[in-house]
This record gives sequence, C-alpha cells and structure tokens, in this order.
Amino acid sequence: QVQLVESGGGLVQAGGSLRLSCAASGRTFNSYAMGWFRQAPGKEREFVSTISRSGGYTYYADSVKGRVTISRDNAKNTVYLQVNSLKPEDTAVYYCAAGFLASSTDNAYNYWGQGTQVTVSS
Repeated sequence: QVQLVESGGGLVQAGGSLRLSCAASGRTFNSYAMGWFRQAPGKEREFVSTISRSGGYTYYADSVKGRVTISRDNAKNTVYLQVNSLKPEDTAVYYCAAGFLASSTDNAYNYWGQGTQVTVSS
C-alpha cells in the first residue's frame, strides 16, 4: 500500500512557474514508477508526465513538452513536477500516481493522491 500526498499547487499568473511535489509513504517508493496527471473542470483526466523507478526514463505529453520537468528523489520518497511558462489552459487539479510501469495511461497506476489545484490567471 502506498499513500501519496501532493503539494505545491496554487494561484499563479500566466508565464509563472510552480513546482509540485508528491510525497509517498512506505519503504518501497523506488519500486514504483510515478506519473503526473491533471484534470481540468469539465474535462477528462489527462496524462502529463511519467518517470521510471530509477529516474532514468521520463516521458511527457506533447501539450507540456519543453515546459515541464519530472524528477524524483528516492531517498526522500518524493516525485516532483516543475512546470514553467504556465498558461491558463494548465489550470487543473494535478494528481500523482504510483504504478509498476512508467506509462501514459492511467489504468497502469495502482495508487493515486488526492490532487493539488493549480490555477493560472491570464
């Protein structure tokens, strides 16, 4: 069982940056690939980025590529999502997830956090 808690969301102006964090409980954090997803009001949840267990593999959605960096610190049981050049269309609840495969599909993930709200004003 893994519990995930996101933090770092907030209200930011367009063009700004945020770093989201996701802290995981348990001693087996490095056994899991981690992913970030987001869900905007009235829209389906969409993939943002994923990182392998070691951090050696990362993958990004086309919509955020070049603006987003995913990273992890296995010693701190934490995964991060640095988002730069924020746009109003980035407004969403951002969720982290843990699974056994670094994937862009949400059904590959077994555990989910409660989410953190990111709101970008124009």
